[in-house]
Amino acid sequence: MKTAPHLRVPGDKSIAHRAVMFAALARGTSRLRNVPDGLDVLSTQRAMRALGATLHADGDTLVVEGCGGAFRAPDEPIDCGNSGTTMRLVAGILATRAIDVTLTGDDSLRARPMRRVAAPLAAFGATIDLSNGWTAPMRVRGNGDARGAEIAVTVASAQVKSALLLAALGAHGPTRLTGELATRDHTERLLAAFSVHVRADGGALVLDGPAMLHAAEIDVPGDISSAAFLFAAAAATAGGTVTVDDVGLNPTRTAFLDVLRRFGAEVEVRIAADAPEPRGSVTVRGRALHAIEILPSEVPGLIDELPLVGVLGAFANGTTTVRGAAELRVKESDRIESFAAAARALGADVETAPDGFAVHGPARWHDGAVATHHDHRIAMAFAVAGRVARVRVTLDDPDCAAVSFPNFAAALESLA
Repeated sequence: MKTAPHLRVPGDKSIAHRAVMFAALARGTSRLRNVPDGLDVLSTQRAMRALGATLHADGDTLVVEGCGGAFRAPDEPIDCGNSGTTMRLVAGILATRAIDVTLTGDDSLRARPMRRVAAPLAAFGATIDLSNGWTAPMRVRGNGDARGAEIAVTVASAQVKSALLLAALGAHGPTRLTGELATRDHTERLLAAFSVHVRADGGALVLDGPAMLHAAEIDVPGDISSAAFLFAAAAATAGGTVTVDDVGLNPTRTAFLDVLRRFGAEVEVRIAADAPEPRGSVTVRGRALHAIEILPSEVPGLIDELPLVGVLGAFANGTTTVRGAAELRVKESDRIESFAAAARALGADVETAPDGFAVHGPARWHDGAVATHHDHRIAMAFAVAGRVARVRVTLDDPDCAAVSFPNFAAALESLA
């Protein structure tokens, strides 16, 4: 196989969501570079404009005129599109401000669980109304006189943790979070870049409020969750190679690189910078793959890449298993069933469980049609499968990849 060119991927979606929100909250003018133009981050930009911030493009830089936290309630509900990050984090921002706002989204977002964030935000005195199924639309009536609170986080979710930290910005006194905190730490890192510090206290996180953010300049690294699809394509191809440059290497996001090594691929990481987010280049070289097991303790660090783990398992010798991943059932689609149905349609042998799946490899691949359920990660995972297996995969909604990786098809095609 020929050596693939060095590639870049869109800016990190998780970091960009937060950078846009923090800049809108801040006092002053922030400049954000490499903000991805995927639909999810555009939903966050739309939400911040609706609340009163001013955003405009200056070449490849997004300029955000912050309003110092003095948001205004729009006349209409804020449309969060398909972005759960937008809805849950904005709910946190609003919870401790004297404002009444309704958040809604598309059919997929309105089916996803919101009680997990609404319930702990009530500790700040906010009133949050959900539908009968504990889903959006979500009406947030914030408490402008909120006090800091001690809250045990019971769901291992960076979105829940981040929503609570954002609420703490507007509360009076310290807010102390305990419990399931071992998730992505982009919020903690970026708050520091905007002059607000979250301190560790034993196993807890503490933020003293009220706290004012100050404008910052942020260069968003490439999204390693997007790069993962290119890495998987190289890893599953004997002799395959890909290098992705300027990609985020936050330690809470690199578990998939260790998974690739366990499957048998060769992975080389070169760190170029470490603040506010580590970044550098990653090269993956394909080798013969062998099956692995993903344990429940590994799932929080791999939640976006687990469909890819399943696809790689279908190229590997042996049975690859994923356990402790019930959270997959409440993502953009039920990713356990979406993955299994798609894999079976292409010839893979998959068993499902309430909290995961098992893939018996190697698959006997054949042409087939895949129902994506409008889930970008399912669409991209099976585009990879078709590319590597050299079978024709007909996706019912290939364009849904634009949620996170607008030029994915071209990037995948560029691999030799």
